[in-house]
Amino acid sequence: MRVSVSWLREYVDLPADLPAGDLEQALVDLGIEVESIVDLRETVTGPLVVGEVLEIEELTGFKKPIRFCRVDVGAANGTGEPQEIVCGARNFAPGDRVVVILPGGVLPGNFAIGARKTYGRNSHGMICSAKELGLGDDHSGIIVLPEDTPAKPGDDARPVVGLDDVVVEMEITPDRGYALSVRGIARELSHALGVAFRDPADAPAPGATAEPAYPVQVRDTVGCDRFAARMVRGVDPTVETPGWMRQRLTVAGIRSISLPVDITNYLMLELGQPMHAFDADRISGPLVVRRAEPGEKLTTLDGVTRTLVAEDMVICDDTGPISLAAVMGGETSEVVASTTNVLFEAAHWDPAMVGRTARRHKLFSEAAKRWERGVDPAIALVALEKAVRLLTEHAGGTVGEEILDIDHVRPRTPVTLPADLPSRRVGVAYSTERVVELLEQVGCTVTRGTDRLGEDPGEVGVSAGGAEVLGVSPPSWRPDLTDPADLVEEVVRLDGYDRVPSELPTAPPGRGLTWRQQRQRAVARSLAEHGYVEVLAHPFVAPELADQLGLPAGDPRRPAVRVANPLSEEQPLLRTTLLGPLLGILKRNIARGQRDVAIYEIGTVFHPRPGVGAPPAMGVDRRPTDEEFAAADAVVPDQPRHVAVALAGEIEPAGWWGAGRAAGWADAVEAGRAVLAAAGIPADQVTVRAAERAPWHPGRCAELLVDGAAVGYAGELHPAVVATLELPRRTSVMELNLDALPAAALMAGPAISTFPPALIDVALVVDESVPAVEVERALVEGAGDLLEGVRLFDVYASEQLGAGRKSLAYKLTFRAPDRTLTVEEAVAARDAAVALVAERFGATLRGA
Repeated sequence: MRVSVSWLREYVDLPADLPAGDLEQALVDLGIEVESIVDLRETVTGPLVVGEVLEIEELTGFKKPIRFCRVDVGAANGTGEPQEIVCGARNFAPGDRVVVILPGGVLPGNFAIGARKTYGRNSHGMICSAKELGLGDDHSGIIVLPEDTPAKPGDDARPVVGLDDVVVEMEITPDRGYALSVRGIARELSHALGVAFRDPADAPAPGATAEPAYPVQVRDTVGCDRFAARMVRGVDPTVETPGWMRQRLTVAGIRSISLPVDITNYLMLELGQPMHAFDADRISGPLVVRRAEPGEKLTTLDGVTRTLVAEDMVICDDTGPISLAAVMGGETSEVVASTTNVLFEAAHWDPAMVGRTARRHKLFSEAAKRWERGVDPAIALVALEKAVRLLTEHAGGTVGEEILDIDHVRPRTPVTLPADLPSRRVGVAYSTERVVELLEQVGCTVTRGTDRLGEDPGEVGVSAGGAEVLGVSPPSWRPDLTDPADLVEEVVRLDGYDRVPSELPTAPPGRGLTWRQQRQRAVARSLAEHGYVEVLAHPFVAPELADQLGLPAGDPRRPAVRVANPLSEEQPLLRTTLLGPLLGILKRNIARGQRDVAIYEIGTVFHPRPGVGAPPAMGVDRRPTDEEFAAADAVVPDQPRHVAVALAGEIEPAGWWGAGRAAGWADAVEAGRAVLAAAGIPADQVTVRAAERAPWHPGRCAELLVDGAAVGYAGELHPAVVATLELPRRTSVMELNLDALPAAALMAGPAISTFPPALIDVALVVDESVPAVEVERALVEGAGDLLEGVRLFDVYASEQLGAGRKSLAYKLTFRAPDRTLTVEEAVAARDAAVALVAERFGATLRGA
């Protein structure tokens, strides 16, 4: 939020000589993050004066309209003669007063102004726009001063355009919606500096009348618990917004539109109450406030036609929705250039509803930003009174005597606070009197009891431990104060965070990382060493992902947990597999020109526990019991940790060194083996076999087993999945459940023999359906203890071998720990290995 210090001074008595640094420190001490404090007087240096346009000559022959102007700048140029200036803007005419920076001046961005020849004419200075002066983003035309501006040509223009002020820009946290207003910031500064505060909402405002300002029906009093309105008839639609109001809106980053609309924006900034102005003549019939019908359409003020859902709140007339409540108005009822009858609306909307609607439609308006953080429900009538008075003061018209106020706001529930709770929580001694004083500064009403505390949790008295208990009623503008912890925070904040001791607790002794953490790091390191790049995906997925991956009915990965308040309505579910988000990242990288991609992710997936019921309600006033923890944990979804990889393109790039190699299903299987090895699983416990499982290709899918239990799958994606997700052909993936792996056994160091090995190669001819891994397992079993290593180095098929046959060539390494093997011993071990393969698979030695 951006606000000028001069506006704040209207409601808080800031010291006249308050340095910018002290102002910033006061806000920071209150927990408000200050983005910047800018003294506008220092942003533009040199002569910046008011000028009056005397003559305009239109220059032709250029690609864009250019005007040669003679401007009266008084004696500011030292000669008193009119200043010659070339300008491209067209929103001014002779007789208008404008803002001129003369040669020697410097605009924001260190843009120096000098005399130069341009478009064939000499130009001495510049006629300025709001953007060039750093007052806003409007660059469509230069600043034309209102006719009632008292400044004359040659006068300093800084006070006229607001460059004699200080602007504070703050980042307001979501729990402090009240601070998104001049009212809220001024109140906070009065606490920090100990100065007087005048509440702009503390003004008389008439209440509801028997006859409403306009017929309105509120059908949903939860989504809208207050709706107030007033009418002004016969306003002059040609009247412009006064300069002082336009200036404050510009500083806040809001574009001036028209007087009625500008008034609503001005009061939103001042009071924190978003409002809306309707053209009463463009409304057809009574207004109805209700939830939208699914599929209803509304064209909002930005020109976008939006499809509504049942949770959206709308304001309707006889033609249907005319406003997306609390977010943005509709085109059919907006104030236009001919509007003479204005209906002002000030309501109070459900923050959760507004937040979801704004995110669903991607409409993050200034009003929605305030509604979802909480707005004071008690100031609707005050805002309306100020709005109608401002409009009639500047544009004439008659204020209607009728006032509508449909009020269903529920009273706040008092919060019970042990007086010693702030001291116990923070470690600073706060007396009961100090706690009461600080809470009353915030605006709370505090009741101190004298009797012992009974069974009613809202009863005020004395706690069982003897400490006094306070009954605290938060003010209407602080919807964030709902629990004792919130009140403790306010006490600490106003008393000063600097009083809280910053002593770090002694770290308890430990053994470093757990074995699961060590395993995860080892797996990540192994995949990175194999060329994979780690990614972190959002765990949210769309409901149609299960169909896109081809998961069959009854698959345990189909049921998913729905998030109660999703970031996006398009992705409201928690993932049950890493593959969906991972393949989305793969697709995005390929779409951005990355041809060869190998990525991995280690993260949790979420499997619901059906039939477990709802979690118990747990407050923040005490530590939950072990039973409450257990009951809550029973409802939490099962969250095993998985690892997944995805590959597309070339795994080995081509170049002058030779042909490359495309990534395939075998690389995904090898990634699974690498993960198991890094996790400390011995190779003899790992089995890899053919399998069928969605979303893998049925003929190119491998199942990874540890001690006979499936822990993951790897291979090439099914062609239908590849086509649905628009992925490259032959895209391969692997997913493995890390939590399903047993803990790695304590490994003894291997015995290293100093005797030479015996190296023997064998080529075995088997049916092409026989897996190479099964042949390898038979070789190991048949060779016995003398076999040190076996590696497949060639796969060969030809007509000479026969149809349906293939040759598997293995390198066998034999070694004894205590002697040099003889040829006879090595050959005997080889023959035993070959014999077992022949027995199991009908293998024959190639060439035998």
